[in-house]
Amino acid sequence: MRLGGRLSGAIEVLGDIETRKRPVADALKDWGLAHRFAGSGDRSAIGNIVYDALRQRLSHAYMMDDDSPLALGYAVLLRQWGFTLETLGAEFEGDRFAPAPLKAETISAFGSRSLEDAPLYVQGDIPEWVQPSLESAFGNGWLAQAQALTERPTLDLRANTLKADRTKVLKALERASATACEIARFGVRIPAGEKTDRLPNVTAELSFQKGWFEVQDEGSQIVADLATPHEGEQVLDYCAGGGGKTLAMAAAMNNKGQVHAYDTDSKRLAPIIERLKRAGTRNVQVHDGEAGLERLKGRMDRVLVDAPCTGAGTWRRRPDTKWRLTQRNLEERVSQQQQALTEASRFVRPGGALYYITCSVLPEENDRQMAWFTKTNPDFEIVSALPTWDHLFGASAPRPVSLDGKTLTLTPAATDTDGFFFCHLKRLS
Repeated sequence: MRLGGRLSGAIEVLGDIETRKRPVADALKDWGLAHRFAGSGDRSAIGNIVYDALRQRLSHAYMMDDDSPLALGYAVLLRQWGFTLETLGAEFEGDRFAPAPLKAETISAFGSRSLEDAPLYVQGDIPEWVQPSLESAFGNGWLAQAQALTERPTLDLRANTLKADRTKVLKALERASATACEIARFGVRIPAGEKTDRLPNVTAELSFQKGWFEVQDEGSQIVADLATPHEGEQVLDYCAGGGGKTLAMAAAMNNKGQVHAYDTDSKRLAPIIERLKRAGTRNVQVHDGEAGLERLKGRMDRVLVDAPCTGAGTWRRRPDTKWRLTQRNLEERVSQQQQALTEASRFVRPGGALYYITCSVLPEENDRQMAWFTKTNPDFEIVSALPTWDHLFGASAPRPVSLDGKTLTLTPAATDTDGFFFCHLKRLS
């Protein structure tokens, strides 16, 4: 397919997402099944256009004075991919699969408008009601933080130290232009690429099948590392999900001690079994029900609560969720987080540690939750995580955002990772 056909495909997918209010991954999959003539390169390029359009949907619509799928698709090529109206015209000449041309009024708007004149939430490509939250979290720097969430994410991997060191993984992935992550001690990064660039299918690599590495965002690796699990300890990953942080902590403990993995949603936890086998992890016990946890109450050295959240820190990877998020969704997540914290805190032994983590950058889910928890649970106090950060990663490493000098917020703008919140709480008695 030529670029015109790929753009038409992307416009079709954007229309499907808008009409049926469905996840972008589902819409792209269905398009591929209905257009089997499209090769993997075509599907990848179409996906790139769709994701780029959704990441900057508001600013694209403002610049084009049109929020139709057609206008958004063209905006990606004009604003993000470096094309001009003239070069696109030449590119589409003779391509019967190219989309309809832009309307004259749309072309006029694009040529005359400046994004600096748009409302700030449009410049930041966020829902308008989210702006006060980001202002509260980041002060005058909130707009730069929001705009960093509209860029393409890298592909990050964690070297599994049970089987391979980072140098060995970098050598195995040399042809994918892999480099060492700037912060995470065992992190490996593959650049996001531009335009139609495709990320490599690293899970097809023999080194992956051997268990040398796991796919894990650098931010996720960092917060797991900040929990500082030690050999011989008893650790509970209370909201383990697919097990990424469980695997990282188990490797840090050199298969000594015990990591208990639990999630209220057993379907989310299911992939962990195969991942544990591949990684050579032997010190993880997976719990598929609350009954098995009873004997652990008050006995855990460390408890990790990677709480259910809005996922606002992952908007680079899942931009469609940004536009589906509502105030009610946020309130529901806040309630779920409080419940998870209350339940998980019962497993911490006196003197033990409770770690609260979200993949969100919204203060309602982060610092304000910690204020609520410490007020309602006076036997817990916040311990500054900054000294641990400096010890693990060095004082010269990029610094996370910290409102109080104790809790940490990782962001694409500050740490070049997904957005994560981290808080270390100590149980006093």
